Amino acid sequence: MAGVFRDRLLEGKVGFITGGGSGIGLRIAERFAEHGARVMLVGRRADELQKAKDTIEARGGLALTYALDVRDYSALEAAIARTRSQLGAIDVVIAAAAGTFPAPVLGMSANGFKAVVDIDLLGTFNTVRAAYQHLRRPGASVLAISAAHAKVPIPFQAHVCAAKAGVELLMKTLALEWGPDGLRCNCITPGPTADTEGMHRLAPTKEIEESVKSAVPLRRFGTKDEIADLALFLCSDAAAYMTGGTFPCDGGYSLMQSGHIAGAAWNASNPGR
Repeated sequence: MAGVFRDRLLEGKVGFITGGGSGIGLRIAERFAEHGARVMLVGRRADELQKAKDTIEARGGLALTYALDVRDYSALEAAIARTRSQLGAIDVVIAAAAGTFPAPVLGMSANGFKAVVDIDLLGTFNTVRAAYQHLRRPGASVLAISAAHAKVPIPFQAHVCAAKAGVELLMKTLALEWGPDGLRCNCITPGPTADTEGMHRLAPTKEIEESVKSAVPLRRFGTKDEIADLALFLCSDAAAYMTGGTFPCDGGYSLMQSGHIAGAAWNASNPGR
């Protein structure tokens, strides 16, 4: 899919990517590096980050790493300051760190609920707030990874629904407040995406996986490459007049009835209820 775009679309740009050591965040980082961006990869696991850095640099890209927890604002400030000092003003921020686990509200502790909200919502706030003074103005792009949970109630996912709804309104608010600085703020909403931790947890069996696919109008899971290509477009000059938007990359899943992913898991584990 990288061939859809002209070569080196982000030549000379600097990207700061949370959740950059695995999953969707890593694939976005790889795509950006392929197109000439120098990237800072941020995540909790230093070993994952190093592996990601090695992969990017083996393909001719340039990557730095910083291990931290996005709930730690001071650590994010330090990581962003290092990015600025070593790579220059930041052109792109990707807030892709996320947490999830399937549980009904009555099977979820207050700490469990708080952990997901803190990683997804507070972590996104911390990332973009700490980055603001180091963003290139005008022209920088801030992009958060949301989910259908922001608009659709999904059983077993109350914590993610609450967090992602907050993320989307946060980004829309930033689009208003930061627009006069020439900064663009958007969200991507992935649908069921193959080879991600979230889908491994929510669709752990072939039966559940096929049930989820049947609820997607395109009848398949998306790929991390497809999400990375949407992120590449939104952070390129081709999207220079696009801000405050939420852009689904979900095969039409968000058009369907609520809760099918976790609902399938619930039905499979609670027959007869």
